Amino acid sequence: MRRNLLHLIISTISIVLVYFLMILFWESPSGKLSRRAQYNQDRLPPHSLPVARGSVTLSDGSYTYHLNFSQFQLEFPYLQTYRCSLTLTPHLQPEEEMATKLLLMAIKSHPSSGARRAALRSTWARRWEVEDYRVKPIFLVAETEQRGAMEMVRAENEEFGDILQWDFTEGHHNLSLKERCFLEWLHLRLPHVAFVFKGDDDEYANPEALVLYAREHDAFPQTLHGHIQYDTRVMREAKYRISETLYPFHRFPLFLSGGGFMFPGTSVLPLYQASQKLPVFPLDDVYVGFLSLAANLTYRNDARFIVVRREFNPCLYKLALVVHGIQSDELVKIWKEVQNACCKAAPPNGKC
Repeated sequence: MRRNLLHLIISTISIVLVYFLMILFWESPSGKLSRRAQYNQDRLPPHSLPVARGSVTLSDGSYTYHLNFSQFQLEFPYLQTYRCSLTLTPHLQPEEEMATKLLLMAIKSHPSSGARRAALRSTWARRWEVEDYRVKPIFLVAETEQRGAMEMVRAENEEFGDILQWDFTEGHHNLSLKERCFLEWLHLRLPHVAFVFKGDDDEYANPEALVLYAREHDAFPQTLHGHIQYDTRVMREAKYRISETLYPFHRFPLFLSGGGFMFPGTSVLPLYQASQKLPVFPLDDVYVGFLSLAANLTYRNDARFIVVRREFNPCLYKLALVVHGIQSDELVKIWKEVQNACCKAAPPNGKC
């Protein structure tokens, strides 16, 4: 009796399970998934990709570049082996995580640069809504031995929710880790982002003009935008020194100046895929250039990405997308003058 009852229960559960799976994964005559199955498929979170970093040979049509992974391991082992580990994350609103029209403004900053971040938050680095776009700023930060600076960063994130921090140490060469780990975070947390602006904390940026630019160029899903560095010679001395054993070539491929550039969300996955395969180059803007070359992406140069500061003219700044090299003590004044300027040729607020 008990055995028959047990068989009956198991049979009932099996029938219900089969029925549920048929509803969930039923295919229409056209071969497409049902709406429910398609919805569940779309909601699946992206996964981090396996690391398969090794030697590569790349060509831009004019020159060939070979990156020997063994030499990168020898000279910059930490860059090759570091696994991205977060200590602070920004507060993302649900509408920001799912928005298809999101411009993320990612600003590289040092923990001790609290005054710079404060100036940016009081001017352009704050949440905006421009036409149908949402604009969200975040600061990309690593760690420092300055205890007070680390506590300040934690307090800032509690108040503003705009810090993305990893547990590696701040340093010139480690800026490339910010690029690599930021791509991973983007892939995992904001796969629907429309555009990303990358910049520094010592510059003026124009969120309204950046949104207009994004709207004008959203038909080019594999193009990066900024100030192109052409025929850049390799330096063998000083801050940007690269040894001949690491990189025996005399020039770098094209890359965008790290002072401010934009890329569409559709380029995040190919860039991230490339970052899991290429050696991590110790110069961040050159590193992104190699990733772009490996991902077969293109560039668009625009003079409104001003990476070398020019003499202040409010109408020029109202037209600009970014102006690099502005300190925090003058940014607030510049911002106010630009907002109040009467410039007929400068949208969107150019009418007098």
